[in-house]
Amino acid sequence: MFRELAPAKVNLALHVRRRRSDGYHDLETLFAFTRFGDTLMAEPAPDWSLAVAGDGAGAPGVEALGPVEENLVLRAARAFAMASGCRRRFRFTLEKRIPVAAGLGGGSADAAATLRLLDRVTGAGLGMARLGAIARTLGADVPACLVSETLRGEGRGERLEPAAPLSGTPVLLVNPRVPVPTGPVFRGWNGIDRGPMPDDPMAGRNDLEGPAIALQPVIGEVLAFLRTLPGATLVRMSGSGATCLALGVREAPVPRGWWSVATELL
Repeated sequence: MFRELAPAKVNLALHVRRRRSDGYHDLETLFAFTRFGDTLMAEPAPDWSLAVAGDGAGAPGVEALGPVEENLVLRAARAFAMASGCRRRFRFTLEKRIPVAAGLGGGSADAAATLRLLDRVTGAGLGMARLGAIARTLGADVPACLVSETLRGEGRGERLEPAAPLSGTPVLLVNPRVPVPTGPVFRGWNGIDRGPMPDDPMAGRNDLEGPAIALQPVIGEVLAFLRTLPGATLVRMSGSGATCLALGVREAPVPRGWWSVATELL
């Protein structure tokens, strides 16, 4: 049985600059990744298959992952096979811990883990450049998740460059257990360009916080709660929500009914 960690993604800054003619948005973001994440396991099999299970941690939305055949793990596996010409097939088991549709890039992280695992265990040797080309066909966040290091992203998030590492920084993730689909949050953006991400991305912002709070006001309550925690050096919503983060906080009790995990950045 082969294993690969799929680290959860957080956005420490997310600037929306403009809506493009193709319907996507030009973004500037600071990606970081955590020791917390999903675990993908694989064993040789006659054909591709996937079983998904939670681990009892109560990650929101795991029960609403959708049809297995549409899961990004299998899409990534088939894309890898086509690009590499590899005929080996695997049975995957995904231990799902990352909340679904929560701004933590769970599906993208799983797809990226699939590409890394298959390249390693099949000996295909595609390397990060060719895996990155596959990743770009699977989703905007998949290339960053493939690297799983602190990165500055532009475009849809696929143009990446290294950023100052933040390894070992404590982070508390809190989700109020509400669904926040990405599409409606982006449609709620007011279209105003509030300027580029500064040289220090930690001094940036998340332009999607307002639209997400308009859809789910409890997100504002989570952010307000995190700002009260001793040691918090940065409080921000991740991605399009609803998960929020507090850097510098190792652990804290959260209001009843909210999901939380204390971890650290890679």
